[in-house]
Amino acid sequence: MSKPGARERLAEAAFALFDERGYEQTTVDDIAERAGLGRTTFFRHYRSKEDVIFPDHDRLLELIRDRLATSSTSTALVAVSDAVRLVLLHYLDEGELARRRYALTSKVAALRDREIASVARYQRLFREFISDWMGDSTESASLKAELMAAAVVAAHNHVLRRWLRGESPDPVGEVDEAMREVIALFPAPGSHGGSGDGGTTVVAFTTDRHIDALLPSLRRLIEGTPE
Repeated sequence: MSKPGARERLAEAAFALFDERGYEQTTVDDIAERAGLGRTTFFRHYRSKEDVIFPDHDRLLELIRDRLATSSTSTALVAVSDAVRLVLLHYLDEGELARRRYALTSKVAALRDREIASVARYQRLFREFISDWMGDSTESASLKAELMAAAVVAAHNHVLRRWLRGESPDPVGEVDEAMREVIALFPAPGSHGGSGDGGTTVVAFTTDRHIDALLPSLRRLIEGTPE
């Protein structure tokens, strides 16, 4: 087995110290010393101790952007599903590291804020793509794109968190099923849904319910079908 590189050694040292001392009490110098490396080496790989925890968001955004860019109008929704699966597979490949990050961000407010900001970047990317796919610049279309992007991100996060908590034996299968549910909510470009009377349905809610409990109601609202 090959010896871990400097980047991996720094990450392992950082998480070990965060567990032992707490995130706020751990410094960059502490991490470098535990890893047996110098401060300069640390900054060659990470900009801050926070970046040890969130090192790959920029790369993941590029992966999503690249996958979406290869699609056409007819394959756009397939690309959205593929992009979501790419992100999930990244976390699955991280394995225990992803679970340690989840435990840490659950306890440290500043890290939760960073995670929320990162999720917002994913949602904005999906929203922009979906808006372009719909080809409609009206305010109603903008709202629909926002709702669709929020549903995409919520479905991914629901499955990811189930896996992080050890509740999902088949996260890839679950995310594929979740995305089928989400995509069933998406109107085709140029389609306005409903009864054809030109009305607009606006959905606004705040809830702690899981996405899988919400999807049937969202579909009925968007399609205009009765309870």
